[in-house]
Amino acid sequence: MDPNAWAQVPAGEFYFGQHKDIETTEAFEIMVTDVTVAQYVAFANEALAAGKVKVGEFQGKAALFSFYPGDPFHGKKHEIRIDPGDYILIPLDDLASRFTFDGQKFAVNPGWENHPMTNVSWFGAWAYCDYYGWRLPTELEWEKAARGADTRPFPWGEEITRQHANFYASRDPFEVMSTFGSRTSPVGFYNGKTYDGYVTLNSASPYGLYDMAGNVWQWLGDVQQQEGFSDRLMHGGSKDTYDMDLRLWVRNSAPPMYYGPGVGFRCARDH
Repeated sequence: MDPNAWAQVPAGEFYFGQHKDIETTEAFEIMVTDVTVAQYVAFANEALAAGKVKVGEFQGKAALFSFYPGDPFHGKKHEIRIDPGDYILIPLDDLASRFTFDGQKFAVNPGWENHPMTNVSWFGAWAYCDYYGWRLPTELEWEKAARGADTRPFPWGEEITRQHANFYASRDPFEVMSTFGSRTSPVGFYNGKTYDGYVTLNSASPYGLYDMAGNVWQWLGDVQQQEGFSDRLMHGGSKDTYDMDLRLWVRNSAPPMYYGPGVGFRCARDH
């Protein structure tokens, strides 16, 4: 699967959420896959050389930072104020990361090049997209790109099987159940092909997007402005969640500085 490919999503109405509300979006484009480790490492090296990001400390550990202009509060109170300033993109010495940093340059850990980038904060996802002139998809855009024009609960249709996606206990070749853990699958792995005897079903969304359910949660671009809310939304479920969490309307959220081994992202742009 080509991680540099983009899909076009037309303007118009679509069914949103569990109760089939009808919403509308303008036309936009969105990445066919999640951003990969190789893509993010390339960004980190380019941005570091250009002075757009810098190395510092977050909670006493080495991390990569960049400037974020802050959230629009409009006089409302929030749990965590996100004022203009430098925020963590990725930790630099976390064992769950799939890259290394020698003090000058980033490098991908061998074998993880085409896996989704994880251990990346919302700021890290936002910074990647912004660096290339793109943005994170809104919740409406994400769900439309994943569902298409009907009311399906999963990107590929009505039912889910172990061959559709990477979720908890799906028994894919990358799962490590002996340690109650699991690993990501390469982007676009569930495309209808058979790998060393493991049969996958083609799990593309109606617009041709892969991994819109399972593998990693995906950060969304919405900045909530209601009173007291500072978290960022995620959709899609992950390798660590049960199949019910892969339904398209299921929401997750976390503070924007959060990062973890089951969270990634993809970018969108105006058409």
